[in-house]
Amino acid sequence: MIAFILKRLIQSVIVMLAVALIAFSMFRFIGDPVNSMLPENASAEDRQELREQLGLDQPVTVQFTRFVTGAVQGEFGISYRNKRAVAEMIAERLPATLELVLAAAVFALLLGVPMGIYAALHPKGVLSNMLNVISLIGISVPTFVTGILLILVFSVWLNWLPSFGRGETVQIGWWRTGFLTVSGLKSLILPAVMLGLFQVTLIMRLVRAEMMEVLRSDFVRFARARGLTNRAVNFGHALGNTLMPVITIVGLQLGAMIAFAIITETVFQWPGMGLLFIQAVSFGDIPVMSAYLVMVALVFVAINMIVDLLYFAIDPRLSVRA
Repeated sequence: MIAFILKRLIQSVIVMLAVALIAFSMFRFIGDPVNSMLPENASAEDRQELREQLGLDQPVTVQFTRFVTGAVQGEFGISYRNKRAVAEMIAERLPATLELVLAAAVFALLLGVPMGIYAALHPKGVLSNMLNVISLIGISVPTFVTGILLILVFSVWLNWLPSFGRGETVQIGWWRTGFLTVSGLKSLILPAVMLGLFQVTLIMRLVRAEMMEVLRSDFVRFARARGLTNRAVNFGHALGNTLMPVITIVGLQLGAMIAFAIITETVFQWPGMGLLFIQAVSFGDIPVMSAYLVMVALVFVAINMIVDLLYFAIDPRLSVRA
């Protein structure tokens, strides 16, 4: 177990160094930041002075070492657009994105897993066929179209829910949350549904396919032959084996939701990291773009590590092999 964790940690460090190199390369090949920060009529002396302040006059190896050292400490430099520390801006936006992703993930799991189990246990039922059709539609429709339809129905026609913003928030230490206000919860519903709807259909189809395959396996037949009830077979034996691949996909999709919450945050003007990234791209704010890339990679690496450890908790055979 310890050897496995050490191996994964070494792999994670290698991955993060590769991502840091890609993020650092953005500084080298996506234009000159001095041109974005100074007016066109700036003198050569002003340009050189700013270049020295940013450390762009130093060798590439020194710049990369400084970038990696700063990233390890959570420092990504100063935003070219806002003239503020990037770490400070991310700390302000990160709670909004994490709360959105958490709400979307809970929504997807609470709907997707039960729907998938029902569809697997009743493969020829009318409701199962309806769920399969709905899941196909959910996968096929683009996310931004879903968001626009949600706004049209629930904000414009029914006027039940707000169509943009985060609502009222409460400051708890450095964390600003919308979970503790009615306005914040109402503002969270539509973005969370938009972000989680695709995941609902994906999880449902995955659980259905995996559970139907497990139900056809020999150990399930033996369990039935021993006289166990359908409930004991389906939920005591089949479901546990079904969850192994589901955990992998859900873990990766959780990272994907954080990475690709950009569309949802743009449609609903949700003040999270995705909207910050879009604004950085439009301005060419490379420190913010690089920090976003490193943060997303760190999330994926951490989630993969957690998923691997969950494997050991679910399947004791892995502990014996390790």
